[in-house]
Amino acid sequence: MQISSRFTIAIHIFACIDTFEKDNKITSDFLADSVNANPVVIRKILSSLKKSHLLNVQRGTGGTTIAKPLDQITLYDIYQSVECIENGKLFHFHENPNTNCPVGKNIHNILDDKLLRVQKAMEDELSAITLKDVIDDTRYYIKECIK
Repeated sequence: MQISSRFTIAIHIFACIDTFEKDNKITSDFLADSVNANPVVIRKILSSLKKSHLLNVQRGTGGTTIAKPLDQITLYDIYQSVECIENGKLFHFHENPNTNCPVGKNIHNILDDKLLRVQKAMEDELSAITLKDVIDDTRYYIKECIK
């Protein structure tokens, strides 16, 4: 089980915007170069982030900016925006457990609550980390690499 790479790509996009927006027009091609991904993938993620009001994306003249103060965007906001999980559930069960087996018949009763608790704990942690935390680290590491 893995969360879609759309999540980390979206965070990468925010870090690039903050780092380069003063000196560059932030376009999907520019971002794709940094992420090393197809611009179409970047445009889809930008569209999701725009739809969630986390980014402003200007068509035509181009350019992307962050729509809110960094401390008002959490990793959970980004995670939700780019739809990293299907149907709101992090964990997926195999399709057809054997209902003639005592384990197969009860596997949902055994695991559902536990897996929901794990998902909630992860989502709570994502909610506790802001984009400001990520950008502060980005600025620190970039500054350290320049030395």
